[in-house]
Amino acid sequence: MTLFPAIDLLEEKAVRLVRGERKTAKIYSDDPSAQARTWVSLGARWVHLVDLDAAFGGPRQLALIARIAQAAQPALVQVGGGVRDLESAQRTLDAGAARVIFGTAAAERPSLVGEAVERFGAGRIAVGLDVKDGRVATRGWTLASGPAAPPLLEKLLGLGARTFIVTAVAHDGMLGGFDLELLRSVATPGAELIASGGAGTLSHLRALAEARIPGVVGAIVGTALYEGNFTLSEGQEALAC
Repeated sequence: MTLFPAIDLLEEKAVRLVRGERKTAKIYSDDPSAQARTWVSLGARWVHLVDLDAAFGGPRQLALIARIAQAAQPALVQVGGGVRDLESAQRTLDAGAARVIFGTAAAERPSLVGEAVERFGAGRIAVGLDVKDGRVATRGWTLASGPAAPPLLEKLLGLGARTFIVTAVAHDGMLGGFDLELLRSVATPGAELIASGGAGTLSHLRALAEARIPGVVGAIVGTALYEGNFTLSEGQEALAC
């Protein structure tokens, strides 16, 4: 499995939120590009980047995304947050993203994901399934009004999507471990799952690996890395157990 270090962008800074709430933002770096270089120098093969400004309805930080993608080379960058149409997906890919993540748009208009897969290829598209109170959360996690995750995943899989980032919103930033039951509930043949939300210790990563949930190919880690709970190489090793 692959460990994806996270960089969440808010007002051109790298921050972390608790349960997606903007008021909880804690700044970890004033230079997100330098942070990306650090992750890559420590062995990251992918960087998970979220444009929180765009997710909350503000302008997309395309110039900054481009700088981060350049700084992260030779690692790849996947970018989410406010990608709600083909045009914004195209601009994000043109800025250097290897893969774009549809979240709100996938829940509100699943057919758009099919269109994106047809236009860009399945390898360049991911879907964020952010689950809150049993429903897929939208609009920067402010609304838990989407469908249940399992049927939505099956529908999107039928439309050509392959990669799904599964986040338990209640766990995000809490450092209490992944929601393994949520991951099991969405595990479907043909779907590649990336676990997100809650990694706080190496034991959480080992538990994810040892659960052997079909289709889980990686995990996103943010706060635990920034706080020094473990190193990126230690995290990657734990996932390989």
